[in-house]
Amino acid sequence: MSKNASSMKVVTGPETRFSYCHVWEPTAINGGTPKYSISLIIPKSDKVTVAKIRKAIEAAYNDGAGKLRGNGKTVPPLSSIKTPLRDGDIERPDDEAYANAWFINANSTTAPGIVDKACEPILDKSLVYSGVYGRAAITFYAFNSNGNRGIACGLQNLQLIRAGEPLGSKSSPEDDFGDIADDEDFLA
Repeated sequence: MSKNASSMKVVTGPETRFSYCHVWEPTAINGGTPKYSISLIIPKSDKVTVAKIRKAIEAAYNDGAGKLRGNGKTVPPLSSIKTPLRDGDIERPDDEAYANAWFINANSTTAPGIVDKACEPILDKSLVYSGVYGRAAITFYAFNSNGNRGIACGLQNLQLIRAGEPLGSKSSPEDDFGDIADDEDFLA
């Protein structure tokens, strides 16, 4: 990374919600390289985090101008390339968790460090799920691969702040089996 890499690192605010958590084992998407990944849901009211992200995207764009130019003579304008900050109201209009929020998908080939509020390592995998709130340390960098140019988001570390309602439609065993009578013979 360049000397400006630290200016491209952002730590999100504590109201960031984690979604699509693949932070314990790398997962391959569409046959690609297995990566650790997460979707970070940032409330639009967290203007400080959003401003830091926009500034880091711009720094990554300026720092990666040579990579973005590729074999061309000019660097494409930032407005014309892919950037990771996306509007949940526009891109996920049917998902309540993304309402009135921005989101970023971050990934890494190396496992993120995962700690609690006191910065103690979290070993209980059940504590990290889609729906918890926390901070994420993320970095931004330019990419140019097979004609796809843009700014990507790298996942560094995660800090859990508090539990949240799980996202998704998975039910609990108690919900599924709690009303079944003990003497009911479901094999009959």
